[in-house]
Amino acid sequence: MIYKKLHISLVFSILVLIKQLKHITDMHNLKTIFDKIFDICKQFSSDLVNSCGNIPRRGVVPKFSDLEVIALSFTSEALSIDSENYLFNKLEAEYQHDFPNLICRRQYNDRRKILFDLKDRIRRRIADAIDGGETYYCIDSMPVVVCKYARSNRCKLGKDNYETAPSFGYCASQNMHYYGYKLHSVCSLNGVIHTFDLTKASVHDIKYLQDIKQKMCDITLLGDKGYLSKDIQLDLFETVHIQLEVPYRMNQKDYKPTFKPFAKARKRIETVFSQLDDQFMMIRNYAKQQRGLFTRVLAKIGAMTIMQYINKENNKPIGRVKYAFD
Repeated sequence: MIYKKLHISLVFSILVLIKQLKHITDMHNLKTIFDKIFDICKQFSSDLVNSCGNIPRRGVVPKFSDLEVIALSFTSEALSIDSENYLFNKLEAEYQHDFPNLICRRQYNDRRKILFDLKDRIRRRIADAIDGGETYYCIDSMPVVVCKYARSNRCKLGKDNYETAPSFGYCASQNMHYYGYKLHSVCSLNGVIHTFDLTKASVHDIKYLQDIKQKMCDITLLGDKGYLSKDIQLDLFETVHIQLEVPYRMNQKDYKPTFKPFAKARKRIETVFSQLDDQFMMIRNYAKQQRGLFTRVLAKIGAMTIMQYINKENNKPIGRVKYAFD
């Protein structure tokens, strides 16, 4: 009788273990994650694409739809697959039957760049669905290195157009000189990026505040000392009612200590930048053209936003994007 109970208990434990292993396998299955991300993209783009998932156009209708291209781009970044060569080798070897209409790598790369605007509109809608309507936001910038400092003269990325070419810059927080671009971002206190832009590394942080006026209004922005400018603060408040809160420098005549809750809240955007570097491989760059680099950056931020949305829907902490598919 005892052996029979032990046998039943062992069988039950094995079944539970098999179920857990199957769940883990499913959650890390590329097709499963792709389907989930595709459904979210479809949900937020119903008025932007037709019933086939394509932007209305003349000519041949692609079998692999525009939404599928966007969802695959987000899926690869969510799984930390930032190499297109590795992605397509994996799809052809393991998921050939799951993606019967899969396009070639070159078509995927070209269409991903063409769909930049649609991808960004979907990302912004998802961000607004998470915590749109907030009144407090953080603003900061981070370096996007395109190559090592010593190889800058041999780098061909963006050299065909001076306006969009990378340049030399300095990151004070990391005490680092680098060659590349600067990613300016505005995120909520939950860590959701609502707007961003890429500029030359030599462009000062204050310059980005001019673009903020066209995108946001009636909010409070928390920035670091790099955004300290009385003229800019006054202009933002008078034109679009944006209150820019920046810590004073110690040598200023009207010095005031930093409000501690603001200083603590501003650290949230630094955590977001760390996640982009560590989990979404922002520090690695395989792009050969400036447009390709911008497309990759958008895909990484979009994938992060979708994972934050999944966490919100599952009543999990929004910032724990690493466990969104668990």
